[in-house]
Amino acid sequence: MPLGVPPIDRRVVLLGLAGSTVATSAAAQQGGHAHHGGMYESLKQPGRVGLPAEAATQHVTDSPAKRAGNPGAWMSKAPLPIPRSEMAWATVKNGQMHLLGGYGEQRVDRNYHHIYDPKSDKWLEGPPLPIGANHVGVCVVEGRLFALGGFVEQNRKPHDQCFVLDPGATQWRQIASLPKPCGAIGTADAGGTLHLIGGAIGDTFADKKSVDWHYAYDAKADRWEPRRPMPLGRDHTGVVYVNGLIHLIGGRVDSFHTNSNLHHAYDPKADKWEARRPFPTARSGHGAVLLKGKIFCMGGEGTDRVYGQNEAYDVTTDTWESYAPMLTPRHGLGAVAIGDAIYVAGGGPVMGGGIQSAINEAFSLG
Repeated sequence: MPLGVPPIDRRVVLLGLAGSTVATSAAAQQGGHAHHGGMYESLKQPGRVGLPAEAATQHVTDSPAKRAGNPGAWMSKAPLPIPRSEMAWATVKNGQMHLLGGYGEQRVDRNYHHIYDPKSDKWLEGPPLPIGANHVGVCVVEGRLFALGGFVEQNRKPHDQCFVLDPGATQWRQIASLPKPCGAIGTADAGGTLHLIGGAIGDTFADKKSVDWHYAYDAKADRWEPRRPMPLGRDHTGVVYVNGLIHLIGGRVDSFHTNSNLHHAYDPKADKWEARRPFPTARSGHGAVLLKGKIFCMGGEGTDRVYGQNEAYDVTTDTWESYAPMLTPRHGLGAVAIGDAIYVAGGGPVMGGGIQSAINEAFSLG
């Protein structure tokens, strides 16, 4: 498998959307360019494709939040080896981004494990997942990489298997299964304890639903222990641990047609949830990371919408601000913060899982 994609021509794409403030793409606003050509692939047929025409009406970047004084900026980085989406977030281990599972090469049950090294701006390959799946819950706790549940069909039919990749190991080790099969789970390392929050169940689209489940993993006993359920069942959420609290932001209630702007914080010591300032742009399948004391949320999906908004929450003032939107709006992406930058790789540039991207872009406040 090649570890790079040849450079491609780039152009500015003007986006129009009736009834909404979407005059130009984020790339045009920042003096950059939008990708096209070999960066995309269809789930239906092999071969690289261009950016679908519907992106022109689906991409949105306007935010109702106050504009930050320093909006920051995005820049392109080395693309993924292949176009991918629906990995369900990403995680950081030893200063590198890890992307697990997802859609790619006309399948939705891939066991990919790609690793991005920001220092060299190169992609590597890690031990593949024992079970190929999409929307896998991923988290690093005390140097161990966890892969939890996921869907074996397209955004449905979850499994309950869980695995861990120990430091220095070249093969995954199976641990206690989830209490019930689940996918698109929110995960957090809360002071050395792994938490699983929410997710979706259902073997068909007709019976798919969001759940309010919340479990913590007891590594010594190798078992999952129940915690206070989240206030409203959601999946495809943003989850970040900061200052002793787990923040749960946005997500969908059964479907992206019913996205939520809810924002709650969970205190593990008190086993209690409390409401925080709502998410300015209700969406799901977005990235959520901690950078310089603020929770940045970017990308996401809704009804005929793919979001490029980049909004950040200040945990000390309980307020939101908007920052420079993504160059290429996407959902079902992998997002992490490493050092002074946020890296966002892969994802779908149009609603649904029909198109994957190899795009990798970084955001910095300068």
